[in-house]
Amino acid sequence: MEPLDVFELEVFDQTSSYCEVRLAGAGGAPRTRGLDRAAVDELIELVERTYTQTANAQWTHSSPRLQALGGRLAEFVDGDERWLAPIVGRRRGVALRITGEERLRHLPWELLCQDNAFLTVAGTAPLLPVRAIGTGAVLRGPVAPGNRPLRVLFMATSPEGVEPVLNYEAEEAAILAATSRTGTDLVVEEAGTLEGLRFLSQDYGAGYFDVLHLSGHATTASGPPTFVMENEFGGPATATADQIAQAMAGHWPRLVFVSGCLTGNAPDRGTFPSMAESLVKAGAPAVLGWALPVGDIAATEFAARLYEALAGGAALDVAVNEARRHLYNDQRSSWHLLRVYADRSPLAPLVTPRNTPKRARIQVRPAEQEFLDPQTQLSRVAGRAAFVGRRRLIQRCLRTLRQPLHEPGGAEALLLSGMGGLGKSSLASRLLERMPTHQRAVWFGRVDLPKFRELTTKIRFPSPEQQVEADQVLANDQVPLASRLRYLLDVDGPLGQTPCLFVFDDFEDGNLDARAGTHVLAPAMAEILPALLTAIRETGSPIRVIITSRYRFPTPTGAHISTEPLETLIPVERDKKIANLPNLRYGSSLDPSIRDRAITAAAGNPRLLDWLDRIVADHTLDVNGLIAAIEHEADRFREAILAEKLLGSQDPELRKMLARLDVTELPVPGETVHAVHSHPDTGRHIQRATQLGLLEAGTDPETRQPRYYVSNILRPLLRPNLTDDEYIEACAAAARSLYTLWITGPADPEPST
Repeated sequence: MEPLDVFELEVFDQTSSYCEVRLAGAGGAPRTRGLDRAAVDELIELVERTYTQTANAQWTHSSPRLQALGGRLAEFVDGDERWLAPIVGRRRGVALRITGEERLRHLPWELLCQDNAFLTVAGTAPLLPVRAIGTGAVLRGPVAPGNRPLRVLFMATSPEGVEPVLNYEAEEAAILAATSRTGTDLVVEEAGTLEGLRFLSQDYGAGYFDVLHLSGHATTASGPPTFVMENEFGGPATATADQIAQAMAGHWPRLVFVSGCLTGNAPDRGTFPSMAESLVKAGAPAVLGWALPVGDIAATEFAARLYEALAGGAALDVAVNEARRHLYNDQRSSWHLLRVYADRSPLAPLVTPRNTPKRARIQVRPAEQEFLDPQTQLSRVAGRAAFVGRRRLIQRCLRTLRQPLHEPGGAEALLLSGMGGLGKSSLASRLLERMPTHQRAVWFGRVDLPKFRELTTKIRFPSPEQQVEADQVLANDQVPLASRLRYLLDVDGPLGQTPCLFVFDDFEDGNLDARAGTHVLAPAMAEILPALLTAIRETGSPIRVIITSRYRFPTPTGAHISTEPLETLIPVERDKKIANLPNLRYGSSLDPSIRDRAITAAAGNPRLLDWLDRIVADHTLDVNGLIAAIEHEADRFREAILAEKLLGSQDPELRKMLARLDVTELPVPGETVHAVHSHPDTGRHIQRATQLGLLEAGTDPETRQPRYYVSNILRPLLRPNLTDDEYIEACAAAARSLYTLWITGPADPEPST
């Protein structure tokens, strides 16, 4: 789709009290008229004051005050010479490049209005205001669109303690859904840090991505705008436009979308340039930003429509117009807040339309397709569009998987552990999505040597000859497995130059044997896993192993396995999960009392939430029957997934420890576990319960220390282990411990005499 016709509106000072306005474009001679400088200042003052007042009054999407404001702006452009007539009457629409001082560029030109119609959303040929930067620069030549799917580098920032927590997962899912027909190569930077942005942009190189999409919060509180990113521990870290530019190191894509409140705002009435303008000055050809706070839903809708149009081959200016008009037609009051800043580059298409001859296709299939049930061939994990939460956990896992083995924190394998239904397999799938440069080999359940040899059918070798060689090497039982794998993974071997992720999913099913109250590797896996980890370590291979298991097991001698336990969804993650469920989500037709009861029964367990969402849709059950079905399903879940029999077979003191700790109903430090259950074997019981998945062992995001939590799902099984007096005593002990740890801090020791 061709870009819009271009007109340029320039306002420049001739003297301190006199300025000129020039309109040029469409091949005609430039038009010029003079203005009293005081008239321009009066317009700026009036528009800024009225716009701010209207914003504070919470405008509607077509407020008469906005129309009046847009009318004043249109009068300024139109003048007595009726300059707007040749602009608004063009068939394809117009990109109006506006050049002038920051205060003038800062005005809401998106509100241009004639005859009660906003020109940026009206008719078949809307007008797109573009805040032009660097008019003296040489016009860049035409850029040919890529004959392939759109490539987007997506980075959301969600630091601890910054409110509100944005639903960045929904934004990613909406973009993928909107572009599913044409396809989009959406690469996600998960760390939310400047360093992560720098590494990823460098790893892919200049010219690979068409779009950089940054999603998060921004602020102008300290003057120049800053974007709120994350530090290495997930805390807030602000970044200026210059710091973002340094991280990009000149690897600018054709479009940068800084989707955060105030990223298109020039603070102090234009005294400081907006972040979007500063990024253009730093080298980005075109930047989108929001002038004022914008709602999460509206920002997501705009992004989805924008990328749907871009992925279909629309020109950049046309795509922005389509997305803006969607917000307006949907009666979103923020439709006019999107700002476009650009240099002299054409706002042309980024990629070709879907059916262009020889258009490349996306090669990597969705990771959830690697996790198919052997019987039903249906995916057993949350798809990319349905996954929510686990941000800090994902960040730690990715650091482990990417860390070189010789550096601190390097490990050949990553173990995802925890009780059933917490989403270990879904997390493994998410990690595969976040490492698209690695090939994937996934095994489900029991794996013996013949099953492991299927490795050669699960990945693509650099050549058919190398695959044949790998088949022959793995089949040679006369050579120890460790030697065979070392040959495969060596730098000159068939897999020496192929980064891969090997996943052993549901590892406890057939790969572990119970022994003396713990779990150890079964005979077949006791040969496979040590040999694989040894080969990775000795060859320095970039291949890594991911294991999902309900139970923990001893690490093979000489190997390094990093363990990451999963916890129950925290409230903000649970709410995001529920928003994706058709029946339990807010606003569904389900009886609110039943909805609340089902959510309570699920106790933050993702799999149980999915099951209960299906149950409440059964219209053949009456209310009492539905409630009974919910309770029955929760009981069945406890028996089948949480292993009531396993819990009952444990040491009575271990069960009592879990029951005492359950009174806290939140993750707590190890000191509190010992406080509520002052028993000599408490440390051993913690280790044992964690190994069995009966106790969730997470990491505190602030202290980086372990924290422990008993899922509410276990409560009906644990409460009978305590008398009423013991229950009260546990509550008091927990309260004293947490008050000391979280409120007062430990008491200072008495001074010596």
